[in-house]
Amino acid sequence: MRLRGIRTIEEANRFLEEYLPLYNSRFAVCPKRKDNLHRPVGRGVNLDAILCVKTERTLRNDFTVAHNHKLYQIEDKVRGVKVMVQDRLDDSLVMTYKGERLRFREITTRPVKEQKEQPVSVRIRKPYTPPSDHPWRRGFKFGIHKYERGKPIESKI
Repeated sequence: MRLRGIRTIEEANRFLEEYLPLYNSRFAVCPKRKDNLHRPVGRGVNLDAILCVKTERTLRNDFTVAHNHKLYQIEDKVRGVKVMVQDRLDDSLVMTYKGERLRFREITTRPVKEQKEQPVSVRIRKPYTPPSDHPWRRGFKFGIHKYERGKPIESKI
């Protein structure tokens, strides 16, 4: 199309009318059997759920899911962490968790977390006072090790 200088959709459609018969005559293959070999779709098979784009998303603590630059609020109580988002062919959106469909709505901003007022507790701490038999309260002489207490002090003069 570029080699022929086609720039508009109308020119492209005219080109395809002459090109497709040539392409089909060159690459078409006749079937071995003329019968229709398609099987009917069985019961319980949901083609909409099969023929869609599935994306796994993380469910946040405020029950919101971000998908395609939009934010969705899950209205059901879910204990899961991952949610499957299905973009269907009819441009609808379905969210599921373990095969169960979830109710949701689109929101513009994230919900604000409620701030609980925490009670102010003032606790005055007393400084630590060791008991009367604590080693800090015993008298000791500077420079004497505890293993040398029973020995007489020698002067080093």
